[in-house]
Amino acid sequence: ISPVTLLMNVSSIETINFVSSFILMGFPSSPEMQLLYFSLFSVAYTLTLMGNAAIVCAVWWDRHLQTPMYILLGNFSLLEICYVTTTVPKMLANFLSTSKSISFMSCFAQFYFFFSFGYDEGFFLCIMAFDRYLAICRPLHYPRMMSKQVCTGLIIFAWSCGFVIFLTPVILISQLSYCGLNIINHFVCDPVPLMMLSCSEDIITQLIYSTFNSVFMIGTFLFILCSYVLVILAVIRMPSEAGKQKAFSTCASHLAVVTLFYGSIMVMYVSPGSGHTVKMTQKFVTLFYCMATPFFNPLIYGLQNKDMKDALKKVLGVNDIHSSTIIP
Repeated sequence: ISPVTLLMNVSSIETINFVSSFILMGFPSSPEMQLLYFSLFSVAYTLTLMGNAAIVCAVWWDRHLQTPMYILLGNFSLLEICYVTTTVPKMLANFLSTSKSISFMSCFAQFYFFFSFGYDEGFFLCIMAFDRYLAICRPLHYPRMMSKQVCTGLIIFAWSCGFVIFLTPVILISQLSYCGLNIINHFVCDPVPLMMLSCSEDIITQLIYSTFNSVFMIGTFLFILCSYVLVILAVIRMPSEAGKQKAFSTCASHLAVVTLFYGSIMVMYVSPGSGHTVKMTQKFVTLFYCMATPFFNPLIYGLQNKDMKDALKKVLGVNDIHSSTIIP
């Protein structure tokens, strides 16, 4: 089922529900605070787009970065742009709006793309960890095992897998009955408050949704963890101190992004009571994992990796070595 077919299905489902739109409460506050939030998040969103776009351009234009590690990073940065754009523009618009409404179809479209891109991020982090494992633990076999064809196949898999996997939960949740209650105590169309609004409690749907999230989080996290355990063991056995330092610096950026991504997600979906209420702290945790990783990704990779730093300086036209500190 294609995303277009999914949206058509959701549109037809809308006709059998009493609710034609939802209200995203977001962060209730005074008009002055709403303007302050709008200003702060607008700046963060702009810097996020600029930073990740710079990485995409650097990988695209610099021949020295045409290797699997950087090609994966370029695709990951493009994915970050898509991921943050599914939620932040609507959130910014609601800061300036008095109605804060979102149509039934738009709500489930946001829900579908936000979580699909989130799943894709997890798969990309797994592939990037696997790439580092091959480069450090199987250096002689690396060119064959991570050939251009294999790298392209893994990228296609990572981009498409989230959209395929998350079809089932979003279709099931969209088929629930919504009988009049339409206020979502969140800034995004999150499945938990959506299921809480439904007047037809479906234990099977809740179980399927929870199972998908648990399998995804635990499975991908364990894969990354195992990959880096093997990498660390291989690095410890290296005779050269310079080789150890280079290997650790290569993996440090990726581990920092993994920590940001999985740390915030696990706090959100594994913390006690997270499946029952949407508290203000959970809104901020959601805001953190939907904006923090995309925002810090260019900082982490741009300032930690020398090759990427040099490429970004060329893209941005920065000649002074000290100017790299202002890269977003």
